[in-house]
Amino acid sequence: MLDVPPVPSADVVGQLLALGVATGGVLLVHTSFRAVRPIEGGPLGLIAALRQALGPEGTLVMPSWTGDDEQPFDPAATPAAEDLGATAQLFWRQPGVVRSDHLLAAAAIGPRAAAVVKTALPLPPHTPDSPVGRVHDLDGQVLLLGVGHDADTSLHLAEILAGVPYGIPRHCTVLRDGRPVRIDYRENDHCCQRFALADGWLRARGLQAEGPVGHGRARLFRAQDVVRLAVEALRREPLLFLHDADAGCADCDKARASCPGGGIIHRERS
Repeated sequence: MLDVPPVPSADVVGQLLALGVATGGVLLVHTSFRAVRPIEGGPLGLIAALRQALGPEGTLVMPSWTGDDEQPFDPAATPAAEDLGATAQLFWRQPGVVRSDHLLAAAAIGPRAAAVVKTALPLPPHTPDSPVGRVHDLDGQVLLLGVGHDADTSLHLAEILAGVPYGIPRHCTVLRDGRPVRIDYRENDHCCQRFALADGWLRARGLQAEGPVGHGRARLFRAQDVVRLAVEALRREPLLFLHDADAGCADCDKARASCPGGGIIHRERS
């Protein structure tokens, strides 16, 4: 039991607006409710506050992909991956929420919901024609609520746009003519800890708002800003988001090994 009182829903709305959430805009939210609780009404109260801040013309988007690569995806029944948290898990089940038809799904509600989430299966997951790419193209904002840029999927979009050389073998399972079919692909994946570099890029240019939401801290920025800055940096140093080879990070070592020539690309330490 937490020994602090729940933040009233009206106060959460005020915090979101003070942070700079654009009424009538598109907002992609990555959140850990554990980091911001307690909030009046729990995760559903947080969802209600986000929708109120956006207003009736705004569109709220959350990740909703599954963590199961072996089973075909059913948008009406397949749970979201556990690591997306309780808020995302509840969100896709709410009345009026639209969900992607593929396992690399997002869920959304609002006038632009279908335009954001109804994409073809994006392989790798965060291509320009993916829900994350659609948020970017609609000049949407990204809210990191109780999480850092390691949860910022827009940076994976930036990696694809910059043409990073690493790609980890992955697969997923889809239904074709009623039968499960395995699809193999390569994903620009790694530990994502160095996505934290985006904090410095955005702060230095005054492009990231930071402040309290609930009992946690939030970051808010335009998807186009973080993608643009990341693409510029990656075109100078393609392995910028990977830990150095001597850092002992197995995920980054695997990504580096997937590069042509074993990833022998030298960069300055950041």
